[in-house]
Amino acid sequence: MPTAKRLKSNAKSKARDAEPRPTIADLEGESEFAQLARQHWLKTTQRAKRVKVKNEVLKRDIWDVLEKNGFPYKSLLVLEGLQTLESYLWPGYSEDSSNFHVLLIALITTVKARERLETWSIFEDRPAEFSSLFTRVLSMSLDQTLSLTIRTHLLCFIIYAFQSLDWASVRKECAPLVSIGIWHNLSTESKRESKLGQNPQLRKAWKAAGKRYESADDTTKARLRFERAWLYTLTLDFLRLLYDEKRKEEHVLYCERFVEFISDLLSQLPTRRYVNTLLQDLHILPALRLSPMYNDEENGLLRDQCSLLSHYVHFTIDDQTGVQYSRTEAYDRHCAELAKLQRVALRHFKEKLTVLALSNYGSIDKRNELENLLETLTDEELKKIATLLELRTEYPESVHVTINRSFLMEVLLSTYEKRKTFQEVAQDISILPTEISLFDQGLLRTDNYDGSKPLALPKLKLQYLSVGDFLWRALILYRCESFYGIRKDIGDVLRRLRPESKRPGETTFGGFSKMALPISKPSILEVVPALVGDDKPSAVNAEVSLDVRRLADNVRREWDSLRPDDVVFLVAVDASVSKAISNGGAHTMSEAEKLGLVSVRTAEVAQVMDDKGKSIRDPAAYFNGHNRSPTRRIKLRLDPKTYKEDVDQVSKGKPDVYERINLIVRRSGRENNFKPVLDSIRSLCLSEVPLASWLHENFLGYGDPAGATYKHLSNRIGKLDFRDTFLSWQHLVESLPGKAIEPGDDVTASFGPPYVLESVDKPLEEKLTKPSKKRRRDAEPALIAEIEAYKVSTYKPPNTGPYPVDAPKLNSVRFTPAQIDAIISGTQPGLTVIVGPPGTGKTDVATQIINNIYHNFPEQRTLLIAHSNQALNQLFAKIVALDIDERHLLRLGHGEEDLDTDGNFSKHGRVESFLEIRDRYLQEVNRLAASMGAPGAHGNSAETAGYFNSVYIQPAWSKFTEVAKADNSSAADIIEAFPFHNYFSDAPQPLFPPESDREAVLDIANGCYHHVSKIFSELEDVLPFEILRRDRDKANYLLTNEARIIAMTSTHAAMRRTEIASLGFHYDNVVMEEAAQITEVESFIPLAMQKPQGGQMALQRVVLCGDHYQNSPVIQSLAFRHYANLEQSLFSRFVRLGIPVITLDQQGRARPSIAALYQWRYPNLGNLPHVEALKEFQTANAGFKYDYQFINVPDYKGRGEVEPTPHFIQNVGEAEYAVAIYQYMRLLGYPASKISILATYAGQRALIKDVLSYRCAKNAIFGLPKIVTTVDKYQGEQNDYIILSLTRTSRVGYLRDIRRLTVALSRARLGLYILGRREVFEACYELRPAFELLLQRPDKLTLATGEMWPSERMQAEEDGTAVPGEAVMEGVEHLGQFVFEMTTTKIKQLGAEHGFSETAEQTLKPITEEDEVGYVSASDEEADEDVVPSDGVAPGEA
Repeated sequence: MPTAKRLKSNAKSKARDAEPRPTIADLEGESEFAQLARQHWLKTTQRAKRVKVKNEVLKRDIWDVLEKNGFPYKSLLVLEGLQTLESYLWPGYSEDSSNFHVLLIALITTVKARERLETWSIFEDRPAEFSSLFTRVLSMSLDQTLSLTIRTHLLCFIIYAFQSLDWASVRKECAPLVSIGIWHNLSTESKRESKLGQNPQLRKAWKAAGKRYESADDTTKARLRFERAWLYTLTLDFLRLLYDEKRKEEHVLYCERFVEFISDLLSQLPTRRYVNTLLQDLHILPALRLSPMYNDEENGLLRDQCSLLSHYVHFTIDDQTGVQYSRTEAYDRHCAELAKLQRVALRHFKEKLTVLALSNYGSIDKRNELENLLETLTDEELKKIATLLELRTEYPESVHVTINRSFLMEVLLSTYEKRKTFQEVAQDISILPTEISLFDQGLLRTDNYDGSKPLALPKLKLQYLSVGDFLWRALILYRCESFYGIRKDIGDVLRRLRPESKRPGETTFGGFSKMALPISKPSILEVVPALVGDDKPSAVNAEVSLDVRRLADNVRREWDSLRPDDVVFLVAVDASVSKAISNGGAHTMSEAEKLGLVSVRTAEVAQVMDDKGKSIRDPAAYFNGHNRSPTRRIKLRLDPKTYKEDVDQVSKGKPDVYERINLIVRRSGRENNFKPVLDSIRSLCLSEVPLASWLHENFLGYGDPAGATYKHLSNRIGKLDFRDTFLSWQHLVESLPGKAIEPGDDVTASFGPPYVLESVDKPLEEKLTKPSKKRRRDAEPALIAEIEAYKVSTYKPPNTGPYPVDAPKLNSVRFTPAQIDAIISGTQPGLTVIVGPPGTGKTDVATQIINNIYHNFPEQRTLLIAHSNQALNQLFAKIVALDIDERHLLRLGHGEEDLDTDGNFSKHGRVESFLEIRDRYLQEVNRLAASMGAPGAHGNSAETAGYFNSVYIQPAWSKFTEVAKADNSSAADIIEAFPFHNYFSDAPQPLFPPESDREAVLDIANGCYHHVSKIFSELEDVLPFEILRRDRDKANYLLTNEARIIAMTSTHAAMRRTEIASLGFHYDNVVMEEAAQITEVESFIPLAMQKPQGGQMALQRVVLCGDHYQNSPVIQSLAFRHYANLEQSLFSRFVRLGIPVITLDQQGRARPSIAALYQWRYPNLGNLPHVEALKEFQTANAGFKYDYQFINVPDYKGRGEVEPTPHFIQNVGEAEYAVAIYQYMRLLGYPASKISILATYAGQRALIKDVLSYRCAKNAIFGLPKIVTTVDKYQGEQNDYIILSLTRTSRVGYLRDIRRLTVALSRARLGLYILGRREVFEACYELRPAFELLLQRPDKLTLATGEMWPSERMQAEEDGTAVPGEAVMEGVEHLGQFVFEMTTTKIKQLGAEHGFSETAEQTLKPITEEDEVGYVSASDEEADEDVVPSDGVAPGEA
């Protein structure tokens, strides 16, 4: 997805934090619940082993307080923050616990789920009690004596449980509720029999369930009866509530949650299999559509949810096998249903329904026509035909819903009408926004999402119904998220422009935005007629003029950088509309109208021209020219479908949209990639075979979790050359613990690399039974043999030439056993998932896998994907360092300019580098021709060089090989016959050492010929570039024919998927770096960037490297991030599904003491020997007693955190402290490049930058640190010393997501200094393991004065020992004064040494209480679009 840009909200906008959140005062102060917690479960004395819960405390002090206030979310959050569940309710739970106890557990569990905190692990220790708790929750969910508010909370608990089927304990409780037993509740036995007869497996499952019931005791029978009736009873109660005339708001909320629940059940195959039949039998959709609640105009959300439910109920898939129907198959099944209707009509209602019985299918599957034909039946006949068609005709009395004529008619119509398939819906959906789609109510609901109500959005789940289902969900969600961002950007532009209307019909703009320009109405240049069979124009071209004369140079340059295919927005703004609002001229106005926005149309740039209509091909050159014009003419492509609708509206007397357009809006390129990405997703959604068959089941989340790993695939490779992977025999043996290593047949003892490993495992036993579709998540993968054995052989690497440059580049990394395991798996076919904790060498492993594939399978091509250009650059830099020919490397997209390598690996750069190679080698051909005395211009072109090779070189070499092969030829004869002595006269001499034997001489001669033949093979590859004339053709030839390792970012892959696939591009392997940071759809697209061959994908390997314990993909909107789970990566889902992962287990980045701060997240993470042995890891940090320290920062000038605009959070005390530590380090001689300052919020980053510019930027003694950025942005990076500002002082904020804490603590190699408010963070349950370690040391900064960097002092083992010059800083003012005095001394010292003026001293000021370095507002900060928010909102443009 496009990089998310933080969107600035105005202070009035309602956001999640508008709902009160608990502060540290609520958790630590004298609040009612905090006192209760300290009294009963957060006692400072040693805790009792067994918690005893007092029912009167639960009822009187907790339940009654909550109930009296209507269960406010803040109170529930306080209880959750006080560890009520972990420390009191669950430890004290037993089967005898009261109902209030159960309800409180359910309430706090749902709070944890809403806050995205880990929950189910709390219950893992007592499975029997958890089972009893779950059963009680289920029973209470059916209890109509409980209030609907409480039952809604219980339903939320159950929804959360069904979303967590990766937990075995939860799955065990949920599975029986949706098993085949629920078919006992179908309307008739005959219907059940016909369903069971459709599939032999169904009949078998039904009989097995019956036997289980018959053989059970009375208690178990009662439980089984409850389980099979639970969903049926709950659904009937839902129907009762739908038709309840006395409904209140809580009725609606409960029903919305229930629709969410059944939509969830139908969206995963294991829960859908039997449920869909039951829900259709209960007429859930007709009952919902006819209900008073549905038809109440205020319940728009329920209607939208009903549409989503309808999509899942009628999804074109076989509910039993999971096979997705093609469009033809879906239509055939629809026709079969109509045939059944016609047969019944002809047999039983021949008089009245003859027309229906004899009509063709196309004339009776439309609702209106079918209704007209059925109207002739009486009520009794209608009931009879429904009965004959096995449709339910009555509900139990308790439901209070009568199935009357209109109900039955709706049931028949909805059963037999033709519906669009999801592919047809995807094809029709517009991916270019207008004001209607931008301000759609469904989308506007996401703005105010806080978890209290559901949304009508599909969710990304653990499992999908089919690949098409996944792509449909991705298309809907990605479209919504893109439109959300566009709407926010247009709204922000209008707020900045401040539209004004002095006269009716005239709008002027009082403000300014660099992202928009006022324009006159666009001219429609051309409307190209529609193609045959289409009703819309095939193209609509328009033109607008831009006047850039008043723009600053930097803004004008941005407008001049518009390129063809960029998307812009044509906006009509009428300020008189917004005036009407302020004058009370309307009762309900959307946000669009409040801003004066009338319409939005999306257009693509076709061409940028100057005022004379001349195309501007190179904006930079044009901008710098002298005769540049201030006017630009932009030729645009409009959306033909929208244009046709607009023209139709004009013909009906509506105003012309294009006449009123007066503004053009652009967005920065990073987040404006939505159209090509949506196009890619849609084209995949409409395709038939988008995924390799061996990966299909694992991707959907079914089958054997280990089924796609190499040990379970039939195409496992027995013998592989691991080349330079192992450094020595000892390394080989150490790297394969528990495996038998045997020298091959031709060797007897240990020997050096290269190593060829041949697996001697026992063959796989044939499976007699067919693999079950049932999910076997707990099954351990079967071992292929007791002990894996490898036969190891070697070979002599071929001589590659006499020059030093000819020597192959070899790996020097001594890989650990876990890394070797990952490399072996990645080199084999199949799926490899590598979890790489911080500093464990994920990139080295990925590079070696690519290297092994490159050399073992020269005919295969590898696609290399990463989340960011930065990660791709790091990977490329390591690949270039290995023995991989640069002509086989290709980099697509931007970012190659950052590569720290000699070659230029961009696509067009590759063409240029090919031509550079050509020139270099043609010179070598001329030298070779001269050395052989061959007359002629052989080095003119690759073509003439080819002739020279065939006429001179090959015959000369053939003549030499004849001599070499002769049995009687000696070493001297071979040397004499060697034809290239003159050419290699500049190689290291002697070329043939005098003592060389015959074999050695032949080896050297072959190496020389390898060098010569490489010249001609490279020139042969260049030959097409001499023939092809157009750059585009050259670049595409390179992509499809020449490159073997093709690298791009996931966003570039998503944007260019259709274009690349259409070129006939094929590849065999995908290696994905930072996979846990890539959204699921962006992980999927690289797996499907080629067209199938023979109905199958050629893909053989997928290697995913990442770390799901660090940050997930960044999604801007809370609704899409949490409700729709759009932040889910394919990597994290595979881990949840139990797919085998290889976890790298030794870190080589940080001191062991710093690594210990996050090692608790990775139970087996150890340290590589060098981080314990090397001097830099043993030496103390100069000037500091400790290598890491948490420093408590109290209020500064009476203030802690402040929020100048929503989510833009700042803390001056911590900003000053961070800069003071940085200044102190610089004064001691620390290089600025080794220090990074991180903040947890964008607002704090802005403030730290401001303080740095005030105190350091203009002073050469200090300068600026390597980077000041947010924790999120710094993932994947490291530095020797990190200063980290946690910022928050009222509550923990988003850092409660321990993935972010893991990133924050793992960036430092040698020193980590954390600034924060102690009482806020030490009280947080999730962060406890890290903060218990941090707070073992004093929370005041402890210096070791009198040292300079680098220190010679060894880091003390015991923290209690004093160090020379130890000084404790009491606060920021103390440290500031200390730094001020040091700086003054330093300046005087420099002045004495170099004769500097001491005026610099005047610019220095110590930090004092009166210091007025103020807060930075969001609008003051430069637009830093690279930094993505975590919990924050982006700064706007300056």
